[in-house]
Amino acid sequence: MSQLVVQTPVKSADVADAPQSDRAALLGSLKPLVVDVVVPMASYYVLSKGFGMSTLAALGWSSVLPALRTVWGVLRDRRLNVLAGVILVVNMVGLLLSTVTGDPRLMLAKDSGISSVVGISMLVSVVAGKPLLTSALKPFVTKGDAGRTAAWERLSAGSGRFVRAERVFTAVWGLALVTECVVRIVGAYTLPVDTMVWLGNVIMAGAVVLAVRFGGRLAVGPVERMVEDELASGRAQVERVA
Repeated sequence: MSQLVVQTPVKSADVADAPQSDRAALLGSLKPLVVDVVVPMASYYVLSKGFGMSTLAALGWSSVLPALRTVWGVLRDRRLNVLAGVILVVNMVGLLLSTVTGDPRLMLAKDSGISSVVGISMLVSVVAGKPLLTSALKPFVTKGDAGRTAAWERLSAGSGRFVRAERVFTAVWGLALVTECVVRIVGAYTLPVDTMVWLGNVIMAGAVVLAVRFGGRLAVGPVERMVEDELASGRAQVERVA
């Protein structure tokens, strides 16, 4: 039986709008990074060097904006995101403990607590057989295509190699975040506070780069190839039936 494939023509306006939508999506994804990393770091130096605040006070006030953003997100969406809740709780506990103890290094170390909680959660999910980052990897690989999604589902249900690659992807990110946590805690208690304010962000960025690189090589690439092979195999079967 032959099949009739109907293709919808791509309008020139859609093609022209694609780069703009990509840029808008990129800018949207960068907003949380600016609020949670760049703004607090800049605020710390402005408050401590420009206005002469103490190290503890400058660190405390520079943490307020990310906390407010998290609260606003909960109120706006009317639901509590687990990760957002963890970040908020860690920030609040860190601020409280730092105020009580008067230790600015503890406030720096609290940021590592977020990485450790997320990283450990990822590793636990791998051991439990339900890797957390599969929900992020799947749409990236399938790209919303029905055929690719079906190929993913078949592989996920019947291919041990595919399932291992899914787990490896989450494991790489989990290990990267836990390692970043350890390095930042060591730095918080061994290096000057002024140095760790910017160096902590560099360490975090380095962990993300390494996770992207190794995750791509060990998991994303193999997963994409397996999906492509499965998709081609499915097409060949359809052609033989037709």
